[in-house]
Amino acid sequence: MSERLGTVITAMVTPFDEQGEINYSSAAALARYLVEHGSTGLVVSGTTGESPTLTEEEKLKLFRVVVEAVGEKAAVIAGTGSNSTAAAAKLTGKAASTGVRGVLLVTPYYNKPPPEGLYRHFRSVAGSTDLPVMLYNVPGRTGVNMDVETVLRLAEVGNIIALKEAGGNLEQAGEICAQAPPGFSLYSGDDALTLPLLSLGAVGVVSVASHLVGPQIAAMIEHYKEGRPEEAARLHQTLLPLFQGLFVAANPIPVKAALNLLGHDVGPLRPPLLPLQEENLAGLSRLLERYDRPFVSAG
Repeated sequence: MSERLGTVITAMVTPFDEQGEINYSSAAALARYLVEHGSTGLVVSGTTGESPTLTEEEKLKLFRVVVEAVGEKAAVIAGTGSNSTAAAAKLTGKAASTGVRGVLLVTPYYNKPPPEGLYRHFRSVAGSTDLPVMLYNVPGRTGVNMDVETVLRLAEVGNIIALKEAGGNLEQAGEICAQAPPGFSLYSGDDALTLPLLSLGAVGVVSVASHLVGPQIAAMIEHYKEGRPEEAARLHQTLLPLFQGLFVAANPIPVKAALNLLGHDVGPLRPPLLPLQEENLAGLSRLLERYDRPFVSAG
């Protein structure tokens, strides 16, 4: 799966209408827009897509809608992770019928399983499907870090082929890149660390900022991979304020605000998330003015 995913995978927001229901037509439109603006893959119903607030029925319909919207132009990856092994396996099994090309499985949150528990969880869920699996390590959200040894054990499972690494630990990421078997890929899960992780062996990014600057992120990665690190560094430096600005509040609060400011109809957030505070909204609006509008606006 990793080769077919390319380098820029967008962790897509879930649009809602003013009543808090999923706006499936807006989801389809956003998916098409992202694929036309640098995204080679889309994660649907990840945490950026407010997955904790979506029902199973909503998730499965959303997978189908996005697959239909983008066709073969991009890989749609279903966020099917849970802190319940049985629930994750059940949804993962059902996701296969929607046409997605893979699944993203986050580390179980809140219950903080030990390394052996993580290994058994992911091995069990991966065994419920023939689809390729990308693991997702994000200890700042889940309260548990998946260590190098556990990742490397899981990398030996046939359909576990990638890791989205958002732990912020470059040493750990470097060890995984150095020791993982052929065919297992590491993706940055943090826009601000994409370039450093590329230097350690990452193949790309699962991005939030690519909602807004997908072509620039793709160009940064291409520059680096084609031996132009100075050009890659200049793009990284240009984009860094936006990478930081999209995390002035809990993700996806700022990116949804940015998309709405730019004319994309993604609507409100579901509780318990709240709209971006006015002072931060004003700062985000000023920040967006610094970037090339044709790359980021809906029009």
